[in-house]
Amino acid sequence: MKRFGLPAVALVALALCGPGHASAPPVQAQAYVVQSSVDGRTLAARSADARRAMASITKLMTVLVALERLPLDQMVTVPAVAARVGESSLDLDAGERLPVRDLVIGALVPSANDAATALAVAAGGSVPRFVAMMNDKARELGLTGTHYRNPHGLDEPGHVSTARDIATLLRVALRNPVIRRYAGIANARLSDGRTVESTDNLISEVPGIVAGKTGHTGDAGWSQVAYARVGRVGITAAVLGEPSEAQRDAGLAALLRFGLASYRPSRVVDPGRTYASVPVGWGLDPVRLVAPRGIVRPAPLDRPLVERVVAPAVASLPVPAGARLGTLVVSDGTRVVARSPLVAARARSEPNAFAKAGWLAGRTVHHLVGLFS
Repeated sequence: MKRFGLPAVALVALALCGPGHASAPPVQAQAYVVQSSVDGRTLAARSADARRAMASITKLMTVLVALERLPLDQMVTVPAVAARVGESSLDLDAGERLPVRDLVIGALVPSANDAATALAVAAGGSVPRFVAMMNDKARELGLTGTHYRNPHGLDEPGHVSTARDIATLLRVALRNPVIRRYAGIANARLSDGRTVESTDNLISEVPGIVAGKTGHTGDAGWSQVAYARVGRVGITAAVLGEPSEAQRDAGLAALLRFGLASYRPSRVVDPGRTYASVPVGWGLDPVRLVAPRGIVRPAPLDRPLVERVVAPAVASLPVPAGARLGTLVVSDGTRVVARSPLVAARARSEPNAFAKAGWLAGRTVHHLVGLFS
């Protein structure tokens, strides 16, 4: 394979995006976090690592662990401990039999405590054994601020998590297609024909919202976590301890919109642009280096993009059209946004002996005139 030129040289230039990032909207939550899937950054936070009650957001872990052990069509007999748990429920009776799918729907859509407890007993054999499994899973996922005491989320000393851990948990849970489906729908039908409504008021209200989980107790206040995605930008936001349901909904929606608006689609590689010109000698025009195709990526508004062009100082002839001569790397200061080869826009043939002789003669005359003038 023919090699072109001398040792490569690097050129650095500021690219398309500059500062312009808005500050996070004011929210009343005691703790919150906004995180981006584009670059893994935390875009805004308040007391994100403070341990707080999490209420029914607990059920994300309950369902995640249960689905690792239970098929959706397995029939479950409702234990007495589930039938008497109280508060939000499917009104299950002890001894009633229903499929795991109904219990998953019940835990995620109307946030039923009896459904979550029935899942726990079915998957773990008892509530204490299942809670131990939940805590093992939390350690496996690196949720260092999280500890579970029950599978439903009712207030109990030591039943805590953090906004950052909850955002991580949601992203992990949504890798499961069953959770992704039922945590993102406004209503669902159970096998007995009943329709249950979601506790999540933001579904279908926030553009791009994929799924989430609500929670509310006296200790937790009004809390929620959600994931929204528009194009290539995914945002996870969690709010803990909002003073009211309306403020929770408004605050979380504002944080999601803030996160989504923190990036804009940018043509970070432009095929119509010349990124470098490489001399080839013999009096010929330099070879223009271009990208073979355009690349569009979400770019952060608060960081300029930096281009690094690596190209040879000179290319030896002949140069075929499309020959790869260089590389373009676009970064935002912390990560590579895009990488592209740089190729010759047009071919350059090697001059024949007559043309070379004429060029050399011309150079000789030029130097002689310069010497005696």
